[in-house]
Amino acid sequence: MTERPAQRTPNRQLAALIAEAGFSNAGLARRVDQLGLEHGLDLRYDKTSVTRWLRGQQPRGTTPALIAEVFTRRLGRRLSAQDLGLDACAPVYAGLEFAATPEEAVDIVSGLWRKDSGSHAELRKIAFTPAGLVVPSRDWLIGRADDRVARGDQPARIPAQGRPAVPKLTAPPEQGGPASRRGRTERGPGQRVSGGDIAALRSVGELFRALDHAYGGGHARQALVRYLEHEAEPMLRGSYGEQTGRHLFAAAADLTRLAGWTSYDIGAHGLAQRYFVQALRLAQAAGDRVYGSYVLITMSRQAVYLGHGREAVQLARVAQQGLGSGGPQVVQALLHAVEARGHGVLGEVRACTASLVRAERALEASRAGDEVPHWARYFDEAQLADEFGHCHRDLQQFRAAAQHAERSLQLRAPGYARSRLFCRVVLASARLGLGELDQACLLGAEAAGQAAEMRSARAVEYVRDFEKRLEPYKDAAPVRGYRDKVAALS
Repeated sequence: MTERPAQRTPNRQLAALIAEAGFSNAGLARRVDQLGLEHGLDLRYDKTSVTRWLRGQQPRGTTPALIAEVFTRRLGRRLSAQDLGLDACAPVYAGLEFAATPEEAVDIVSGLWRKDSGSHAELRKIAFTPAGLVVPSRDWLIGRADDRVARGDQPARIPAQGRPAVPKLTAPPEQGGPASRRGRTERGPGQRVSGGDIAALRSVGELFRALDHAYGGGHARQALVRYLEHEAEPMLRGSYGEQTGRHLFAAAADLTRLAGWTSYDIGAHGLAQRYFVQALRLAQAAGDRVYGSYVLITMSRQAVYLGHGREAVQLARVAQQGLGSGGPQVVQALLHAVEARGHGVLGEVRACTASLVRAERALEASRAGDEVPHWARYFDEAQLADEFGHCHRDLQQFRAAAQHAERSLQLRAPGYARSRLFCRVVLASARLGLGELDQACLLGAEAAGQAAEMRSARAVEYVRDFEKRLEPYKDAAPVRGYRDKVAALS
């Protein structure tokens, strides 16, 4: 690749880090090339390239960031291009960093919000990278809540979780304060964050969550990102005490995870991965270990969907290890169920069954009066049956898959339209596996009609997967009828 003109000053920072890492020049070049491949880049560096960098030449494009990431993985601490004496750039992996401090976390995630809000098309084309899961999950597992997140000492009373306030873009100021005298329609830097502000973040999250369940992630995703940019970021850069700050970071983590989830649903997998990593870091700043485990489980679900079963299992196990035996039984059930999904993708029957049994026992151990986080309330008997159905389908145990899918559809509330669609496709695939072609095609056509009404790439992919399963029967009358129905939808 073309290099910039040589600089006069040798790069002693890079030399020192190479020595600390124990790299040879050829070894460093090889690792940079390998990391480039993970991001779809065909790099051809060698030991001579590294010699030039040591002499002061600057590699172009995203290479400085890739070099920094190589050292980050090797040395176990976050290093930037500047730390290596290299020019900064906009790296293709920006957003995969697990920040060292809450302040750095705010800088990284707000930069992600701004880029996404600006409708950068290339941001949604970034590839998912399994290797990018290693450092964040490890740092979360061995890390602890930050000692301090406060910005100012003014406390604010936080409304109870179970009583969300009506969503609003700005919270009313306290009586008698400067803001109340001039009116507050826009939040400025350094303004005090109130309990009402945080309640608004929570309520907005519930609103967007409901839209996502019913209409797909593409329906209001961009509005959510803009809300994060214009409302959440100023709050994070505002003034708040320690307790308020923890609640603020928790609410921001939840909205950031939701932005990742909606990105995942439209097929922007690299972008979604970056949102999940940042949500994990915000959860750590909040001191919310339970929610951090949920973010890891979300990352595991994405890995399952993309066929990375081994990574999915590892993420689920990191979540379990990080949470330990604490946390509500419903959350424990969720962690085991998602691990089972990873084993199902890998075709590991015994491990999958064992995880499903643990999930079932944990859900049975939960009681009606247990305090369950708002984000885990969806995990009920209907959802567990759905997880069973997916696992049995992946293991080609079609009769069991059909039984559990039918049960899930019977129990699932209508508001979870996309989940019902997924389950209907699982049922259609199971019926097909049992040789019930007519019933399979009827169910598949229903799902295709529902997918046409949603803005969800996953919904479309579920239907396409079913259609691939129909290929061996393409000349059969029920399949021809299915295709006619689907064609009429367009």
